[in-house]
Amino acid sequence: MSQHGKEKQWESNIHTNFNNEMTYGDYLQLDTILSSQRRLSGHHDELLFIIIHQASELWMKLILHELEAAISSIEEGDLEPAFKKLARVSRVQEQLIQSWSVLSTLTPSEYMQFRDKLGHSSGFQSWQNRLIEFTLGHKKEQVLAVYEHQPELYRRLEKALHRPSLYDVSIQALANRGLPVDPSCLDRDWSQDYQADKSVEAAWLAVYRDVKKYWDLYELAEKLVDVEDKQQQWRYNHMKTVERIIGYKQGTGGSSGVTYLKRVLDHRFFPELWNLRTQL
Repeated sequence: MSQHGKEKQWESNIHTNFNNEMTYGDYLQLDTILSSQRRLSGHHDELLFIIIHQASELWMKLILHELEAAISSIEEGDLEPAFKKLARVSRVQEQLIQSWSVLSTLTPSEYMQFRDKLGHSSGFQSWQNRLIEFTLGHKKEQVLAVYEHQPELYRRLEKALHRPSLYDVSIQALANRGLPVDPSCLDRDWSQDYQADKSVEAAWLAVYRDVKKYWDLYELAEKLVDVEDKQQQWRYNHMKTVERIIGYKQGTGGSSGVTYLKRVLDHRFFPELWNLRTQL
């Protein structure tokens, strides 16, 4: 292309003087973000490992932002805004699922070149992932011990442990619409992992059998199923990636690694929404 042709492509209104104005990099604080990948080894592939996990934590931050807003909408009885937020959560989860396929390009031999530099640090300690699980209703008080050295973070997790989850407020929405739900499901110890209840299953069945009457609750249920489905895909891909890279070695954080991740796959966040499919 001639120099004249290149000049024609340049638009005259493009701003070039940023001496006293904010740039794209300033707004996104790219200097901070892009200087945060500090390899502890000289190995080429450690950068991949760091970026995958840092990017995942950013996506998790957005998931928590959307889940908290969705819970507030449901608590207020305004379900429709929650649908958009939960749909966004599902799309973000797809990004997290895809990230495992990128990490799986790391071979066992490559990972062993820098794994010892991690010490006892582990994804098991991801407090945002733990908050997501708490927010979805998977509560385990024992895990708080991992965060005792960070009092402010410990208190935040403890607070999340003792407040109603996304599913708890959804069950309350069923009751608010006059569907019979056992009172023990509406006023319980929120720090305990949710257990399936026959009255809740019957309430959801009523919703699915009369979609026209309960369209908003039906839509809420399907959005919850989307979120759990993606979360389970993320868990599965996590397990398979770990198996591919380290086999059945113990995790750096002390867990049983793949064995622990396989066991987690058996957990259901919203059990009645899966059980009712057999009943319909």
